[in-house]
Amino acid sequence: MPDTGCIPLSAIELAAAMREARPYDARRLDRILRVEERHGLVEVQAGTAWKTIAAQLRPGDPRAAGLQTTLPTVGESLAHNAAGPDGRPAVMHVESVTLVTPAGELRRISRTANRELFSLVAGGQGLFGALYSITLDMGSLSRAVNDAGDAEIVAPAPQGARCAPLRLLLPPDRVATFVADLRERCTDWRVPMPGVGLRRTVPEKDSFLRWARRDYTAVTLALGTPSVLGVAVRMTQLRRELIDAAIAQGGSFAVACTPEATRAQAETCYPELKAFLAEKRRVDPAERFTNAWYWHYRNLFAPQECAVRWSH
Repeated sequence: MPDTGCIPLSAIELAAAMREARPYDARRLDRILRVEERHGLVEVQAGTAWKTIAAQLRPGDPRAAGLQTTLPTVGESLAHNAAGPDGRPAVMHVESVTLVTPAGELRRISRTANRELFSLVAGGQGLFGALYSITLDMGSLSRAVNDAGDAEIVAPAPQGARCAPLRLLLPPDRVATFVADLRERCTDWRVPMPGVGLRRTVPEKDSFLRWARRDYTAVTLALGTPSVLGVAVRMTQLRRELIDAAIAQGGSFAVACTPEATRAQAETCYPELKAFLAEKRRVDPAERFTNAWYWHYRNLFAPQECAVRWSH
């Protein structure tokens, strides 16, 4: 296990920190708490790295040790409901979660206990409380290692350019059409063809703000990030055009990391987003858990002022 030089943080300490609005050191949440071979479960603290779990459960296995995950820790992966190297969203490996609510209440949640809160936490961007521990299905993790595949590179990323990824979701049978459209748009906009990586994903039914609604191919576009303001504005317009192009093909975008999406695009792909934000305000009325993602969508969906015209 990694040694951060810190004493492990207990659930009681975390709950007390929440109630008293005190900061805590998240680095102390990096331990494997228990392994139940008989039931096929492993409970880990939220800050535990996937590599730590692989070393514990499959020691000496180079395939497990070499897996590349989108996010390094279990808690981050669940907060984004990120797809693993086998294409399955993180929630599909989760048996239960121990959470400290914004009010400082320690709760165990799962698909059968506090299901509503469980669905909000999975893919909830870390907005519904502090994750203490996550209990994982060891059999599911083993299948993830065995079924892992490398991303398919359709086009390499431009060399020497700073790139910011745009992550889109396409039905597998529409990817070729989308890539052809992408080439045409890049020619029209006179910008280099971005790097294009493909990885399969599979659907899940447990999260409230669900991106994995069906079998998708996750398309990652490595688009350049210009430093000139005028060019940057044009690139934002191109990114929005590409989101529209994905939607036209029956696709969507990754809600966790696509801030350039317009309100109309967000409403089309995530019609439950308004209800999600309402649940956030219900669970955390004091807005103790916030981040840039939350403020972006909170402002995007804020009531829009209408122009007032005075008549004489």
